[in-house]
Amino acid sequence: MRLSVLLLCLSLAWGLLACRVEQPTTSTGTAASLSPAAVAPARGPFNVRDFGALGDGKTDDAGALQRAIDACAAAGGGRVLVPAGGTFLAGPFDLKSRVEFCVETGATVRANPDPRVYQKSAFRANRGEGTIWIGGENLEYVTLCGGGTLDGNGVSFMGAELDDSYELKPFVGTDPRPHLLTLVGVKGLRIRDLHIRNSAYWTLHLVGCDDVAISDITLLNSLKVRNSDGIDLDHSKNVRIANCYIESGDDCICLKNRREYVEFGPCENITVTGCTMTSRSCAIKIGSENVDRIGHVVFDNCIVRASNRGVGIQNRDEGTVDNVLFSNLLVESHLFSDVWWGKAEPIYVTAYRRAPGNNKDAGWRFPPGQTEGKVGAVTNIFFSNVKCQSENGIYVSGETADRVAGIYFDQVDVQLNKTTPIAGGVYDRRPSQAAGLVPGQTAGFYFDTATNITVRNSSVRWGPNRPTYYGHALESHGVTGLVLQNLTGESAFPARLAAIKK
Repeated sequence: MRLSVLLLCLSLAWGLLACRVEQPTTSTGTAASLSPAAVAPARGPFNVRDFGALGDGKTDDAGALQRAIDACAAAGGGRVLVPAGGTFLAGPFDLKSRVEFCVETGATVRANPDPRVYQKSAFRANRGEGTIWIGGENLEYVTLCGGGTLDGNGVSFMGAELDDSYELKPFVGTDPRPHLLTLVGVKGLRIRDLHIRNSAYWTLHLVGCDDVAISDITLLNSLKVRNSDGIDLDHSKNVRIANCYIESGDDCICLKNRREYVEFGPCENITVTGCTMTSRSCAIKIGSENVDRIGHVVFDNCIVRASNRGVGIQNRDEGTVDNVLFSNLLVESHLFSDVWWGKAEPIYVTAYRRAPGNNKDAGWRFPPGQTEGKVGAVTNIFFSNVKCQSENGIYVSGETADRVAGIYFDQVDVQLNKTTPIAGGVYDRRPSQAAGLVPGQTAGFYFDTATNITVRNSSVRWGPNRPTYYGHALESHGVTGLVLQNLTGESAFPARLAAIKK
């Protein structure tokens, strides 16, 4: 009984202490009054419905989305909420600094299919390579997140459907196909936990961005839409991409330096890990546009499935590529039609100057007033623990031997087998001043005009389907400093072909 009374008293005393509220004091010790702003709770998210968005999938809600973003930015930043339960059709709109654009699970923001609403070029004065849907320039601390969907409505902008692609509609002046997201000069960018799909052109185009993290997104473009790159890092730095699933008709992840944005400098300090990719062009690509330097790059722990090219370095301009590591990769590739660059090379490293200015591939690629360019060197490229299954072999080639130098293959295993009815026996150097499609025997490793290539602890195997153009385990022409250490495997037809041809 005494213990119960004592506990009751302690409880009452503690309650009185807990209920006591001390007033803040000034420097003189007197009580200070709190302003309403100091005690008022922070304003909640800026719900786009509160700014007039209908989310009925028919009305263009771009104005309401922009008003919500502008109000959030004017308040000093915060969250713009696209709530679950609606499809918010929208023409172009821009993000702002310190704004988190949150698309809730169950909500979709979809691009307006009317090409007339897209007027701003994705490449400044170059109006022939698409427009901008979601944009932003010279911003800081921007986030896109939420678990919902950004839908580029890409097929709406296509022409007739072909066997493995769509025709591109003709245009005059401006190509209206919108890039899904184009951000220029953003510092502190985060993109996470979104479903992003159906882009009509490049999907995530990040130009001159610094301190970028992209994680846990699912990016699904139609495999028939040309130019529908997944993630393009253009003159961007200090970028981390992790745990993403990407399907795209064109390149899945591409590093480059476009001439239209030359002032932003090199593309460097990039890491990509834990991603799975499928592409009808090249799943992991560096180039072809490169007017500066691309370097200090790591791709690790990734899977490439059912692609054309697996990993490609395609240098076609005066910029350089150096210090790049590809490690712990599974690569599966096969042939597609000539609509798509690539001939099922699981690994592809080339350096050739771009085709001259009267070629359709040139466009705005050359310096102002010039119709012919140069090609920079590709050096210190490392492949470690890469397992390849393909219809074609690894291809390394340079315009001159000094343009491709210091290429290292360690624990790279290649298994070749014919799996499609599309004819092979061709290497693809497009877009280049040299011949684009070059006939040649398919080798596990094919090296042509390069310096200091090392292959060690690697192997070549052949499957049961071996066309007559399948050849040597390794074939080399014009390579100085070729080092082979513990390369195992024989030719496709050992009775008449040697394993190695130098």
